[in-house]
Amino acid sequence: MKKKHQINFRTLIKPDKYPFIIDYNTPMMFAGSCFTESIGLELQKFKFNIDINPFGILYNPISIKKGLLFLCYSQQFAFDNLFYNNERWNSYYHHSRFSSPDKKNTLNNINKRILSSSEHLKKTKFLFITFGTAIVYENIKTSEIVSNCHKLPAKNFNKRMLTADEIIIEYIKLINCLEEITKDIKIIFTISPVRHISDGLTNNMYSKSILMTAIMQITEHFENAFYFPAYEIMIDDLRDYRFYTQDMLHPNKTAIDYIFDFFIKSFIGTKTYEIMDKIEQIIRAKNHRPFNKKAESFQIFLKKNISKINNLSIKYPNISFIDEKKYFEKLILY
Repeated sequence: MKKKHQINFRTLIKPDKYPFIIDYNTPMMFAGSCFTESIGLELQKFKFNIDINPFGILYNPISIKKGLLFLCYSQQFAFDNLFYNNERWNSYYHHSRFSSPDKKNTLNNINKRILSSSEHLKKTKFLFITFGTAIVYENIKTSEIVSNCHKLPAKNFNKRMLTADEIIIEYIKLINCLEEITKDIKIIFTISPVRHISDGLTNNMYSKSILMTAIMQITEHFENAFYFPAYEIMIDDLRDYRFYTQDMLHPNKTAIDYIFDFFIKSFIGTKTYEIMDKIEQIIRAKNHRPFNKKAESFQIFLKKNISKINNLSIKYPNISFIDEKKYFEKLILY
Protein backbone atom coordinates (compact mmCIF):
# COMPACT_ATOMS: atom_id res chain seq x y z
CA MET A 1 0.00 0.00 0.00
CA LYS A 2 1.33 3.43 -0.96
CA LYS A 3 2.45 5.49 2.03
CA LYS A 4 0.25 8.54 2.55
CA HIS A 5 1.48 11.96 3.51
CA GLN A 6 0.79 12.96 7.10
CA ILE A 7 -2.29 15.18 7.34
CA ASN A 8 -2.16 18.14 9.72
CA PHE A 9 -5.48 19.10 11.26
CA ARG A 10 -4.15 22.29 12.87
CA THR A 11 -2.46 25.51 11.89
CA LEU A 12 0.51 25.11 14.20
CA ILE A 13 2.08 28.40 15.28
CA LYS A 14 5.64 28.31 16.53
CA PRO A 15 6.91 30.69 19.25
CA ASP A 16 8.90 33.67 17.98
CA LYS A 17 12.33 34.45 19.36
CA TYR A 18 12.50 37.92 20.87
CA PRO A 19 15.76 39.86 21.39
CA PHE A 20 15.40 39.76 25.19
CA ILE A 21 14.29 37.44 27.97
CA ILE A 22 12.33 37.87 31.19
CA ASP A 23 13.64 36.70 34.55
CA TYR A 24 12.94 37.27 38.24
CA ASN A 25 14.84 40.56 38.10
CA THR A 26 12.50 41.93 35.43
CA PRO A 27 9.78 44.24 36.85
CA MET A 28 6.69 43.94 34.66
CA MET A 29 3.37 45.68 34.16
CA PHE A 30 0.34 44.23 32.38
CA ALA A 31 -2.45 46.52 31.17
CA GLY A 32 -5.61 46.02 29.15
CA SER A 33 -8.40 43.51 28.70
CA CYS A 34 -9.40 40.51 30.80
CA PHE A 35 -7.03 38.38 28.72
CA THR A 36 -4.04 40.36 29.98
CA GLU A 37 -5.14 39.45 33.51
CA SER A 38 -5.27 35.76 32.58
CA ILE A 39 -1.60 35.77 31.55
CA GLY A 40 -0.56 38.26 34.24
CA LEU A 41 -2.12 36.23 37.05
CA GLU A 42 -0.29 33.12 35.85
CA LEU A 43 3.00 35.02 36.09
CA GLN A 44 1.98 36.38 39.49
CA LYS A 45 1.31 32.83 40.66
CA PHE A 46 4.93 32.05 39.80
CA LYS A 47 6.01 35.06 41.87
CA PHE A 48 7.29 37.37 39.15
CA ASN A 49 7.57 41.06 40.01
CA ILE A 50 4.41 42.22 38.26
CA ASP A 51 1.71 44.90 38.50
CA ILE A 52 -1.55 43.97 36.78
CA ASN A 53 -4.13 46.49 35.51
CA PRO A 54 -3.65 49.48 37.85
CA PHE A 55 -6.98 50.91 36.57
CA GLY A 56 -8.72 47.55 36.37
CA ILE A 57 -9.75 45.81 33.16
CA LEU A 58 -9.73 48.22 30.20
CA TYR A 59 -10.74 47.23 26.69
CA ASN A 60 -10.05 50.05 24.23
CA PRO A 61 -6.57 51.40 23.34
CA ILE A 62 -7.34 55.02 24.26
CA SER A 63 -8.45 54.20 27.80
CA ILE A 64 -5.38 52.00 28.31
CA LYS A 65 -3.18 54.82 27.07
CA LYS A 66 -4.86 57.36 29.38
CA GLY A 67 -4.32 55.12 32.40
CA LEU A 68 -0.64 54.64 31.60
CA LEU A 69 -0.19 58.40 31.10
CA PHE A 70 -1.74 59.04 34.53
CA LEU A 71 0.95 56.74 35.91
CA CYS A 72 3.69 58.48 33.93
CA TYR A 73 2.81 61.76 35.65
CA SER A 74 1.67 60.25 38.99
CA GLN A 75 -1.57 62.19 38.49
CA GLN A 76 -3.83 62.08 41.53
CA PHE A 77 -7.63 62.11 41.30
CA ALA A 78 -9.98 64.49 43.14
CA PHE A 79 -13.57 64.12 44.35
CA ASP A 80 -14.68 66.00 41.21
CA ASN A 81 -13.41 63.08 39.13
CA LEU A 82 -15.99 60.75 40.70
CA PHE A 83 -19.71 60.40 40.05
CA TYR A 84 -22.50 58.62 41.90
CA ASN A 85 -24.59 55.93 40.20
CA ASN A 86 -26.24 52.68 41.33
CA GLU A 87 -25.45 53.55 44.96
CA ARG A 88 -21.72 53.61 44.31
CA TRP A 89 -19.04 56.18 43.57
CA ASN A 90 -17.37 55.55 40.23
CA SER A 91 -14.64 56.83 37.95
CA TYR A 92 -14.95 57.00 34.17
CA TYR A 93 -11.27 56.02 33.97
CA HIS A 94 -11.55 52.89 36.13
CA HIS A 95 -13.10 49.45 36.16
CA SER A 96 -15.98 48.94 38.59
CA ARG A 97 -13.67 47.04 40.99
CA PHE A 98 -12.60 50.49 42.22
CA SER A 99 -16.20 51.60 42.84
CA SER A 100 -17.71 51.62 46.33
CA PRO A 101 -20.59 53.22 48.33
CA ASP A 102 -18.08 55.40 50.20
CA LYS A 103 -16.77 58.38 48.21
CA LYS A 104 -13.63 58.87 50.32
CA ASN A 105 -12.80 55.17 50.22
CA THR A 106 -13.17 55.09 46.43
CA LEU A 107 -10.86 58.06 45.98
CA ASN A 108 -8.28 56.74 48.45
CA ASN A 109 -8.14 53.36 46.72
CA ILE A 110 -7.72 54.99 43.31
CA ASN A 111 -4.94 57.34 44.43
CA LYS A 112 -3.14 54.74 46.50
CA ARG A 113 -2.98 52.43 43.50
CA ILE A 114 -1.82 55.24 41.19
CA LEU A 115 1.07 56.06 43.53
CA SER A 116 2.24 52.46 43.91
CA SER A 117 1.80 51.62 40.21
CA SER A 118 3.50 54.87 39.16
CA GLU A 119 6.58 53.87 41.18
CA HIS A 120 6.43 50.37 39.70
CA LEU A 121 6.18 51.75 36.15
CA LYS A 122 9.43 53.69 36.63
CA LYS A 123 11.21 50.37 37.24
CA THR A 124 9.27 48.36 34.66
CA LYS A 125 11.32 46.66 31.96
CA PHE A 126 8.47 44.74 30.31
CA LEU A 127 5.08 46.34 29.56
CA PHE A 128 2.44 43.98 28.16
CA ILE A 129 -0.55 45.77 26.57
CA THR A 130 -3.65 43.91 25.37
CA PHE A 131 -6.18 45.65 23.14
CA GLY A 132 -9.70 44.23 23.35
CA THR A 133 -11.82 46.34 21.01
CA ALA A 134 -11.67 49.46 18.84
CA ILE A 135 -15.26 50.36 19.78
CA VAL A 136 -15.38 53.26 22.25
CA TYR A 137 -17.99 55.27 24.16
CA GLU A 138 -17.66 59.05 24.33
CA ASN A 139 -19.24 61.00 27.15
CA ILE A 140 -21.60 63.39 25.31
CA LYS A 141 -21.10 66.14 27.90
CA THR A 142 -17.29 66.11 27.78
CA SER A 143 -16.57 64.36 24.43
CA GLU A 144 -14.07 62.20 26.33
CA ILE A 145 -13.72 58.47 25.71
CA VAL A 146 -14.63 56.62 28.89
CA SER A 147 -13.09 53.38 30.14
CA ASN A 148 -16.34 52.19 31.69
CA CYS A 149 -19.95 53.36 31.35
CA HIS A 150 -20.86 51.94 34.80
CA LYS A 151 -24.38 51.08 33.58
CA LEU A 152 -25.35 54.68 32.91
CA PRO A 153 -28.04 55.20 30.23
CA ALA A 154 -26.86 54.70 26.63
CA LYS A 155 -28.16 58.19 25.76
CA ASN A 156 -25.24 59.63 27.79
CA PHE A 157 -22.69 58.30 25.31
CA ASN A 158 -21.76 58.43 21.67
CA LYS A 159 -20.63 55.01 20.46
CA ARG A 160 -18.13 54.81 17.60
CA MET A 161 -15.21 52.89 16.11
CA LEU A 162 -11.67 54.19 16.51
CA THR A 163 -9.46 54.51 13.44
CA ALA A 164 -6.01 52.95 13.26
CA ASP A 165 -4.49 56.44 12.84
CA GLU A 166 -6.07 57.65 16.09
CA ILE A 167 -4.51 54.74 17.98
CA ILE A 168 -1.11 55.17 16.34
CA ILE A 169 -0.90 58.90 17.14
CA GLU A 170 -1.83 58.35 20.79
CA TYR A 171 0.64 55.51 21.26
CA ILE A 172 3.51 57.42 19.72
CA LYS A 173 2.87 60.05 22.44
CA LEU A 174 2.62 57.38 25.14
CA ILE A 175 5.78 55.48 24.18
CA ASN A 176 7.77 58.70 23.97
CA CYS A 177 6.61 59.49 27.51
CA LEU A 178 7.43 55.99 28.78
CA GLU A 179 10.93 56.19 27.32
CA GLU A 180 11.53 59.39 29.28
CA ILE A 181 10.72 57.86 32.69
CA THR A 182 11.92 54.29 32.20
CA LYS A 183 15.17 52.77 30.99
CA ASP A 184 15.33 49.98 28.41
CA ILE A 185 11.58 49.33 28.56
CA LYS A 186 10.22 46.70 26.15
CA ILE A 187 6.56 47.02 25.12
CA ILE A 188 4.70 43.94 23.98
CA PHE A 189 1.35 44.45 22.24
CA THR A 190 -1.23 41.76 21.74
CA ILE A 191 -4.88 41.52 20.75
CA SER A 192 -7.32 39.81 23.06
CA PRO A 193 -8.70 36.57 21.59
CA VAL A 194 -12.00 37.26 23.37
CA ARG A 195 -14.70 37.90 20.76
CA HIS A 196 -16.81 41.03 21.30
CA ILE A 197 -20.00 40.03 19.47
CA SER A 198 -22.59 42.27 21.12
CA ASP A 199 -22.30 44.43 17.99
CA GLY A 200 -22.18 41.46 15.64
CA LEU A 201 -19.41 39.26 14.27
CA THR A 202 -18.69 41.59 11.36
CA ASN A 203 -18.03 44.56 13.66
CA ASN A 204 -15.91 42.33 15.90
CA MET A 205 -13.68 41.40 12.94
CA TYR A 206 -13.60 45.02 11.76
CA SER A 207 -12.57 46.11 15.25
CA LYS A 208 -9.82 43.49 15.54
CA SER A 209 -8.47 44.43 12.10
CA ILE A 210 -8.18 48.09 13.16
CA LEU A 211 -6.29 47.04 16.29
CA MET A 212 -3.97 44.83 14.24
CA THR A 213 -3.27 47.58 11.71
CA ALA A 214 -2.42 50.03 14.49
CA ILE A 215 -0.14 47.61 16.35
CA MET A 216 1.78 46.63 13.22
CA GLN A 217 2.53 50.28 12.45
CA ILE A 218 3.46 51.08 16.07
CA THR A 219 5.91 48.16 16.20
CA GLU A 220 7.44 49.35 12.92
CA HIS A 221 7.89 52.84 14.38
CA PHE A 222 9.61 51.79 17.64
CA GLU A 223 12.50 49.33 18.00
CA ASN A 224 11.42 48.51 21.57
CA ALA A 225 7.82 47.62 20.60
CA PHE A 226 6.87 44.04 19.70
CA TYR A 227 3.83 41.87 18.99
CA PHE A 228 2.75 38.63 20.69
CA PRO A 229 0.28 36.53 18.60
CA ALA A 230 -2.22 35.52 21.30
CA TYR A 231 -5.12 36.25 18.93
CA GLU A 232 -3.72 34.04 16.18
CA ILE A 233 -2.96 31.19 18.59
CA MET A 234 -6.59 31.16 19.73
CA ILE A 235 -8.29 31.76 16.38
CA ASP A 236 -6.06 29.60 14.15
CA ASP A 237 -4.08 27.13 16.26
CA LEU A 238 -6.90 26.39 18.75
CA ARG A 239 -9.69 26.74 16.22
CA ASP A 240 -12.32 24.75 18.11
CA TYR A 241 -15.17 25.60 20.51
CA ARG A 242 -13.83 23.08 23.04
CA PHE A 243 -11.21 25.72 23.90
CA TYR A 244 -13.86 28.27 24.90
CA THR A 245 -15.87 28.75 28.08
CA GLN A 246 -19.62 28.14 28.04
CA ASP A 247 -20.29 31.61 26.62
CA MET A 248 -18.29 30.56 23.51
CA LEU A 249 -16.50 33.91 23.64
CA HIS A 250 -13.73 33.61 26.25
CA PRO A 251 -10.77 31.19 26.16
CA ASN A 252 -11.14 28.44 28.76
CA LYS A 253 -8.42 27.27 31.16
CA THR A 254 -7.00 24.80 28.65
CA ALA A 255 -6.59 27.57 26.09
CA ILE A 256 -5.10 29.99 28.65
CA ASP A 257 -2.61 27.33 29.76
CA TYR A 258 -1.66 26.66 26.15
CA ILE A 259 -1.13 30.36 25.36
CA PHE A 260 0.75 30.85 28.64
CA ASP A 261 3.08 27.98 27.70
CA PHE A 262 3.59 29.72 24.34
CA PHE A 263 4.38 32.92 26.26
CA ILE A 264 6.94 31.09 28.43
CA LYS A 265 8.68 29.60 25.38
CA SER A 266 8.80 33.05 23.77
CA PHE A 267 10.11 35.13 26.68
CA ILE A 268 11.46 32.96 29.51
CA GLY A 269 15.02 31.62 29.59
CA THR A 270 16.05 28.13 30.72
CA LYS A 271 17.38 29.20 34.13
CA THR A 272 14.20 31.11 34.94
CA TYR A 273 12.07 28.18 33.82
CA GLU A 274 13.96 25.95 36.28
CA ILE A 275 13.05 28.33 39.12
CA MET A 276 9.40 28.31 37.97
CA ASP A 277 9.45 24.51 38.10
CA LYS A 278 10.62 24.59 41.73
CA ILE A 279 7.93 27.13 42.61
CA GLU A 280 5.29 25.00 40.92
CA GLN A 281 6.29 22.08 43.16
CA ILE A 282 5.61 24.29 46.20
CA ILE A 283 2.27 25.40 44.72
CA ARG A 284 1.22 21.78 44.11
CA ALA A 285 2.25 20.85 47.65
CA LYS A 286 0.19 23.72 49.06
CA ASN A 287 -2.85 22.56 47.07
CA HIS A 288 -2.51 19.00 48.36
CA ARG A 289 -5.44 17.94 50.54
CA PRO A 290 -4.63 14.99 52.87
CA PHE A 291 -7.14 12.48 54.22
CA ASN A 292 -5.70 12.95 57.71
CA LYS A 293 -3.89 16.17 58.67
CA LYS A 294 -2.58 14.55 61.84
CA ALA A 295 -0.98 11.62 60.03
CA GLU A 296 2.78 11.32 60.55
CA SER A 297 3.38 11.06 56.80
CA PHE A 298 1.59 14.39 56.23
CA GLN A 299 3.55 16.07 59.03
CA ILE A 300 6.81 14.89 57.42
CA PHE A 301 5.49 16.20 54.08
CA LEU A 302 4.90 19.65 55.63
CA LYS A 303 8.37 19.84 57.18
CA LYS A 304 10.02 18.80 53.91
CA ASN A 305 8.25 21.62 52.09
CA ILE A 306 9.24 24.17 54.73
CA SER A 307 12.82 23.02 54.27
CA LYS A 308 12.44 23.46 50.48
CA ILE A 309 11.07 26.97 51.01
CA ASN A 310 13.95 27.90 53.33
CA ASN A 311 16.47 26.73 50.74
CA LEU A 312 14.71 28.60 47.94
CA SER A 313 14.52 31.79 50.05
CA ILE A 314 18.28 31.66 50.61
CA LYS A 315 19.04 30.97 46.95
CA TYR A 316 16.52 33.49 45.59
CA PRO A 317 16.18 36.28 48.19
CA ASN A 318 14.18 38.51 45.80
CA ILE A 319 11.31 35.97 45.70
CA SER A 320 8.92 35.91 48.65
CA PHE A 321 7.59 32.60 50.00
CA ILE A 322 6.09 34.08 53.18
CA ASP A 323 2.48 33.01 52.49
CA GLU A 324 3.45 29.45 51.59
CA LYS A 325 5.68 29.07 54.62
CA LYS A 326 2.94 30.37 56.95
CA TYR A 327 0.48 27.93 55.39
CA PHE A 328 2.67 24.88 56.02
CA GLU A 329 3.72 26.03 59.51
CA LYS A 330 0.07 26.48 60.49
CA LEU A 331 -0.63 22.80 59.81
CA ILE A 332 2.33 21.41 61.73
CA LEU A 333 1.46 19.80 65.07
CA TYR A 334 4.20 20.65 67.54
